[in-house]
Amino acid sequence: METKKYKISGMSCQHCVMAINKELQKLQIEDKKTEIGSAEITFDEQKLTEKEIISAIEEAGYKVIN
Repeated sequence: METKKYKISGMSCQHCVMAINKELQKLQIEDKKTEIGSAEITFDEQKLTEKEIISAIEEAGYKVIN
């Protein structure tokens, strides 16, 4: 398991958090803590790549900045 923290730009409210969580739920994530401006995600790197996580965040309309 690996845990990564991502800084996310464009988030301003709880709706933003919910939008990102909706996209992340489609992935095989072990645990997530999403708040305005960031997300801490625990995942099995053999089942999921960072690129897939970043793509899901971007699919929700936000940009990973780290």
